[in-house]
Amino acid sequence: MKSFVTGAAGFIGSHLTAALLNAGHEVVGLDDLSTGRLENLTTVAGHPGFRLVEGSILDRDLVDELTTGADRVFHFAAAVGSFVIRDRTLESLRTNIHGTENVVEAAHRNSARILVASTSEIYGKNDKVGLREDDDRIVGSPLRSRWSYAEAKAIDESLLDAYVRERGLWAVIARLFNTVGPRQTGRYGMVIPRFVRQALAGEPLTVFGTGEQVRCFCHVHDVIPALTTLIETDQACGRAVNLGSSEQVSIGELARRVIRLTGSASEIKRLSYLEVLGSGYEDLMRRVPDCALAGDLVGFKATRTLDDILRAVIDEQANRGGDAVASPVPVVARTAATGS
Repeated sequence: MKSFVTGAAGFIGSHLTAALLNAGHEVVGLDDLSTGRLENLTTVAGHPGFRLVEGSILDRDLVDELTTGADRVFHFAAAVGSFVIRDRTLESLRTNIHGTENVVEAAHRNSARILVASTSEIYGKNDKVGLREDDDRIVGSPLRSRWSYAEAKAIDESLLDAYVRERGLWAVIARLFNTVGPRQTGRYGMVIPRFVRQALAGEPLTVFGTGEQVRCFCHVHDVIPALTTLIETDQACGRAVNLGSSEQVSIGELARRVIRLTGSASEIKRLSYLEVLGSGYEDLMRRVPDCALAGDLVGFKATRTLDDILRAVIDEQANRGGDAVASPVPVVARTAATGS
């Protein structure tokens, strides 16, 4: 089996790449290394079945070339993180819309099955406890950069749905709810690695907003098996499938728990969204998934607790000296390519 993974050097993409190689797949990865990191691929460096190409999903010819001969396509390349969306909104929209169109079209031309990573951001301001895949989207003004990511991902899902209905593409959408774990960086706004880095450094843990916002975090090692199984499950074709945990925690409690587990003397500092993310950002108070569909389709269940996740992230950052310290860059087969 040959798989093509976009965003292969990213947090989730690197874990997925390793799982596919361990399952006997040949894997071609594509990453522009804007947020992905070569050190994420240390565990697969030198693997005879792996090739990494540095380039952009906006490069239509390159995407088509790398998809040729692939049986499975996993699309994880995207502009993500609140800081990235705030600072590079236009670039993010182009990547998340036009880039996805290139990958989906290439999968169709090459008759490959495709799994596209989407997001809980799709649901926008809908704060229902137990969000289901058919629940309504409630989104804010399109003039606020906060919602541009959700809008782009919604367009991606509509595009994929049209390809399935009109052109017979085999495709499934994975809506991820705060997937976290080792290798994730906090430099782009992800809260758990950011809190852990601050606690280990003895810095104040910066909580944006009231700290009463409720989120659910799911370990990447619970998510990866669901991804590789969904793309092989015929009943999943044309579906959007939630993947996440139902264990709820407020951001304020999350900060206190990180301080306790690290043994840090750090304090908690509250900052307004306006001073951190600007006037284009607004938050929602609760996001909790219902993952019954994933359970029915592939037996998915989040088995690792929030404390399990925090300990894994703490151990990784402590062992490599914190979030900002790079690990040795792996030796990978790289092909020069011209991307936009």
